[in-house]
Amino acid sequence: MAEKKRPRRTRERILETALALFNRHGAPQVTTADIADEMSISPGNLYYHFGNKDEIVLELYERYEASVRPLYADRGGRPLDVDDLWLWLHLLFESMWKYRFLYRDIDQLTSQSAKMGARFGALLRKAATTVIQLCEGLTKASAMHASEREIESLAQNVVLVSAYWLSYDRVRRSAENAAADGHAGRAAYQVLALFAPYLDGTARAYFDQLAAEYL
Repeated sequence: MAEKKRPRRTRERILETALALFNRHGAPQVTTADIADEMSISPGNLYYHFGNKDEIVLELYERYEASVRPLYADRGGRPLDVDDLWLWLHLLFESMWKYRFLYRDIDQLTSQSAKMGARFGALLRKAATTVIQLCEGLTKASAMHASEREIESLAQNVVLVSAYWLSYDRVRRSAENAAADGHAGRAAYQVLALFAPYLDGTARAYFDQLAAEYL
C-alpha cells in the first residue's frame, strides 16, 4: 500500500503563502491578516508560529541567502570562460526571481530591520568580491583584459545593476503592458553586457553570439 503523503506543516505553508503574496504585491502592502486570510486560518494560528510579519520576512531572507551562498564560494583562482560567467548569472537571477520581493522593496526592508540590513549589506559585498574573482578567472584564461581599478568598478556596477534590475524591469514591462513574468536569461544578458568591453577574442565573439539571441 502506498504511503500517504504527509501534509505540509502550517509554518511551512505560512512561509510559502507569504512569499507568493510578497512577490505579487510587495511586502509592505501585505499584512499578517492577509496571509492568514489567504490560508483560511485564524490570525492566532499564524501568530503561534511567527510573532509578526518582520519575522516572516527575515526567515524568507535567510532562505534566499542560503540559496545564493553556494554561488559566492571561492573560485580558487582557476581559469574561467564566458559560459562560467553566464551560468553564474543565470543561477543568481533564478534565485533572485524566486525571492524577488526582497529586491522590489530593498531600501524599505533593510531600513526597517537593522539585522536584515546588515546581512543584506554583507551579502552584496560578498557578491562584489565574487565578481572580482570571476574577473580574475577570466583574466587568467586570457578571455578578459582589465586593470585592477577597472575590475573593482565593474564589480560594483554588476552588483548595482543586479540589485535593481528586477525593480526596473517590473516597471518597464508594466509600462509596456508586457508579460508579468521576468526572464533570468534577459537579466543575465544585461549584466553580462557590462563585461563586454573587457572581453577579448573568442570570449567577445561568444558574447556577440549571445547578444544576437536577445536583441
